[in-house]
Amino acid sequence: MLEKIHIFHTNDLHSHFMYWPRMQSFVKKKRAEFAARGETSFLFDVGDHLDRSNIYTDATIGKGNVALLNEAQYDVVTLGNNEGITLSHKELYHLYDEANFDVVIANLQATNGNNPAWMKPYVILTTEHGTKIAVIAATAMFEAFYKELDWDIDEPRSAMIRLAHQLRKEAHIVVCLSHLGITEDELLAEECPEIDVIFGSHTHHILSNGKRVNGVLLTGGGKFGQFTGHLILEYDKDTCTLIGKTDNLIQNRDLPAIENEDMFLSSLEQEGERLLNVPVFTTPQAFNKEWFHYSQLSHLFAQAILEKSDADCALFNAGIFLDGLPKGTVTALDLHKIFPHPINLCTIELSVMELKEILLQSKNEEWPFIELKGLGFRGVIFGKMLLYGFSMNDDRQLLINGEIADATRTYKLVTLDLFTFGYFYPSFKYAKKKYIMPDFLRNIMRDYGRKVFK
Repeated sequence: MLEKIHIFHTNDLHSHFMYWPRMQSFVKKKRAEFAARGETSFLFDVGDHLDRSNIYTDATIGKGNVALLNEAQYDVVTLGNNEGITLSHKELYHLYDEANFDVVIANLQATNGNNPAWMKPYVILTTEHGTKIAVIAATAMFEAFYKELDWDIDEPRSAMIRLAHQLRKEAHIVVCLSHLGITEDELLAEECPEIDVIFGSHTHHILSNGKRVNGVLLTGGGKFGQFTGHLILEYDKDTCTLIGKTDNLIQNRDLPAIENEDMFLSSLEQEGERLLNVPVFTTPQAFNKEWFHYSQLSHLFAQAILEKSDADCALFNAGIFLDGLPKGTVTALDLHKIFPHPINLCTIELSVMELKEILLQSKNEEWPFIELKGLGFRGVIFGKMLLYGFSMNDDRQLLINGEIADATRTYKLVTLDLFTFGYFYPSFKYAKKKYIMPDFLRNIMRDYGRKVFK
């Protein structure tokens, strides 16, 4: 007997719900058709379903996304970095309390105490004809971030290989939900042909019909709800052999439109606005933003982050301000519109020579005009690099808050976590640093505003 098994899969939605109604309507219809033919189907999500730059997601702390996954009848999901490191420990611990699906993640554990009840290292699904499919999953290793949030994260590839070997004895088919990126997926496939399919994500790669590496089929469905993947497995029950595996990406924008799609999107936005439209402080004046100059808002923000971090100096790009701060009542919604980014602060210990180098690098004339994508940035352009508390005099001596710096000591610089990955400032990647979590920039401005605008 030849059994045909269908697995629909999504990844890296990042709370882009434009095509959500039509994609879920399509999947439900197809699953009903398959069930009528006696063919089993499943629905997986490979992480980063939520993104707190979305008003609805932020207002519901991700639980709105879980409700949507429940309604769509997902079977298994895993965590991306947006689920893992943009929520406080408590928020993530309870994120999936109401989930009607399995949450699989093998390389993450609570540092202290028990793991949440929903957290499973693997799950074994059984088809209508008794075929067992083991599902394993791992997420990207943002170790320093997870440590600050009281989670321990293990090296993902070794965890997947260990589980794949173990579950080969218990299941007929082994698949992996990988929020690790295409390079890690290829390495995992090379090292572990015991895995039949690796569902890929994180690097937003597109593999229209999958990619075979060492006999393992890799998938990749882009980002932002562009595609829904449809995997077909053909399993020979007589020989207990997986004889076929094919994947196809369905372009969601080409699916039939659903009635009241616009109302669905507006209802999510309205609910988010309703929940966030609460006063947080009152200002005596407006604070303007500028992308190519210092501004009233940048001065206020610098004061807030210097106080929060107890740092000697600060560095950030002006493009992080998407709006100005209004005069009068300021709401949580206003702050979200100014700072939609899932970005945290980080303090870095640097020598005088290193700070001089940073200062000179910051004068790069091309940076302000970069249309930055990724790294947590949710703005339009990078903007001018702004420096507070450190400068250089005519004798090329470094000044810290107007005083000549002591060459024998190190200084603490506060900056944005997006700069610590080495793209703009390579020296930051390996310097001694500490991430300030879980507060986002909007939370830090909220707390500072409450203090200074009494």
